Amino acid sequence: MKKLIFLTLLLCHSLLLSEENKVTLGAGAYVQSQPYKGASDLILPSPVIFFDNGIVYARWSRFGLYFLGEKAKNYAWGFSLTVQPRTLGYKASDSSYLSGMDERKSTLEGGVAFSASFQKEKYIELMLLADMMGTYNSWLARAEIGDKYELGEFTFYPSIVLLYEPSKFINYYYGVKKHEAALSRPYYTPNGGLQYGLQTYIKYPLTQKLSTLINLRYDRIPSSASDSPLTDKSYIYSALFSLIYTFEY
Repeated sequence: MKKLIFLTLLLCHSLLLSEENKVTLGAGAYVQSQPYKGASDLILPSPVIFFDNGIVYARWSRFGLYFLGEKAKNYAWGFSLTVQPRTLGYKASDSSYLSGMDERKSTLEGGVAFSASFQKEKYIELMLLADMMGTYNSWLARAEIGDKYELGEFTFYPSIVLLYEPSKFINYYYGVKKHEAALSRPYYTPNGGLQYGLQTYIKYPLTQKLSTLINLRYDRIPSSASDSPLTDKSYIYSALFSLIYTFEY
């Protein structure tokens, strides 16, 4: 699963909708902490891609197809069908504490998204996603609100992310089954909960087309997940350091 993490987890779309007739490509290094006891942080190579022509889009690892929307000078909105990977999980070999646990696998989620941007700066997105591969057999609800700020040549894209994770989701990734229980790892069935995150993208131009792009993100996992005997952290932090190249087509 770790080999999939950043071929599949390339962050959320929070850099706003790409402008028409522009493609952004890049690569960099991605770092992510693990909430599981004894599991090492992930440090992985990361490709980067943004594309949106008003019909289809790619936002890191998420892809979509618009079926309703409108674009004007100062605003744009759209409904789309969308798919994205879910890369949370572990193998028993990831740490000695997880020994004896069944593998928790990544999966593919799909659903409906609504996104809107105002003056090409402020934006909001709402998503309802379902597990498409029968891994955790449930759904998720996600909301993100962000803005754009400029300071000299630096551009910042801060946002707040809220993710509701129902009990089936949290139980799959943070629960302990009866046959997995041990003296130091009791049987545990958690409830659903809310995960929230704070993040910002930082963009700095090197040339007219080449830029550096940094993402810093902090996610607080639901209390029912942090109370799990599998975890020793209540947060997940991540960072991306990349070079991106934007060109017109």
